[in-house]
Amino acid sequence: MHLAQINVARLRAPLTDPLLADFVAQLDAINALAEESPGFVWRLKAEAGAPSSYIKFSDDDLTIVNMSVWASVDDLFAYVYRSGHGEVYRNRRTWFEPIAQPFALWWIAEGDVPSLDEGRRRLELLSRLGPTADAFTFKVRFDASTADEKDGQPEAFRT
Repeated sequence: MHLAQINVARLRAPLTDPLLADFVAQLDAINALAEESPGFVWRLKAEAGAPSSYIKFSDDDLTIVNMSVWASVDDLFAYVYRSGHGEVYRNRRTWFEPIAQPFALWWIAEGDVPSLDEGRRRLELLSRLGPTADAFTFKVRFDASTADEKDGQPEAFRT
């Protein structure tokens, strides 16, 4: 099993605004750092390999998205908080408005790549039910052995 993650943010201004210049200037380096980090498997990219921040995630043009896949929760945690990404994370309030549920984690089969729709559903599930084996956080984690692989979807999504 691998760990998938989605995180969303609402920008304080469009990516072309001078307020976001420092954030935009760091995107390529931070994405390269992720790709070089232990446990990195995959990350969502826009056209021609551009950062996923340029992908339209919702009707709100100020909402940006990032998705990636990692070998373990510990690998992702180390990248987010203990690498050069940590400084960017600490400065997030400069560029982003606070939102209620900015990220979700879940287990996927090795070799699978999560879709944006799946990411949306995981965020919604976490927001609606709180942490479960189908969508959880760093603070409330679930082991890969709890993942339900019956049809690749959490029980809450099945009809």
